[in-house]
Amino acid sequence: MSKILNILCLGDVVGKLGRHILLRELRSLQQENHAHFTVLNVENASGGFGITLKSYKELDSLDVQVFTSGNHVYDKKEIMDQFSQMPKLIRPLNFPKGSPGLGVKICQFNDIKIAVVNIIGRVFMHPSDCPFQKMQSQMETLAKEVQIILVDFHAEATSEKQAMGWFLDGKVACVFGTHTHVQTADERILEKGTAYITDIGMTGASGGILGMERGVIIQKFLTQLPVRFNAMDSGSRVISGIKVSVDAISGRAVSIERIQREYRV
Repeated sequence: MSKILNILCLGDVVGKLGRHILLRELRSLQQENHAHFTVLNVENASGGFGITLKSYKELDSLDVQVFTSGNHVYDKKEIMDQFSQMPKLIRPLNFPKGSPGLGVKICQFNDIKIAVVNIIGRVFMHPSDCPFQKMQSQMETLAKEVQIILVDFHAEATSEKQAMGWFLDGKVACVFGTHTHVQTADERILEKGTAYITDIGMTGASGGILGMERGVIIQKFLTQLPVRFNAMDSGSRVISGIKVSVDAISGRAVSIERIQREYRV
């Protein structure tokens, strides 16, 4: 006997365009995929860097159960005192002790408990605690509490993400990468039943560079001078992510599909 849950994991929301395309299209995307549960990475939701309480409340109107984040989660300084007002938002579990917020969110869907864990990589990233050791210690608790575990690994290096996938194979339902904003084509079910993809991509302006305005980024490459990056606020947009179907009895994935929808203006 199986009890299959369809879970959407959608990638890094960039600025106003990312928020607005979700407000317009997410419900139909969820219906089309018969989604029971949705996870959304929001660390770039406000102007391309960080998230504000105002943006959180806007996205909270959606049928999304957990908001994950990453290295930009504290870019808007006011959030340091506002995490308690954002109960769906988590930050990387392996941030230093005392960092605002929590790294795990446990949700209930009917009689099934689902844990979403947010961790961050160390290769080409700012220093943080070891994500592998942190996950190993966290699994000892979570495995006793929940049926399904999802992991957002916010990391730069492909090798580090793949290593985490194999490290957690058979222990969690899904390991999906975020951070690079470029969706990879390596989605698969690993040997022991864990769904894996190196990066689920981004949600925002498809005509920009990683969701940001093209001109200033090209100028930076030409001159090597410092410039201010801004989220692109016009043009076509994209929603990227994955649909993972999970057997709630075994806690393992039965399928994983990439989602990348372009919306022309």
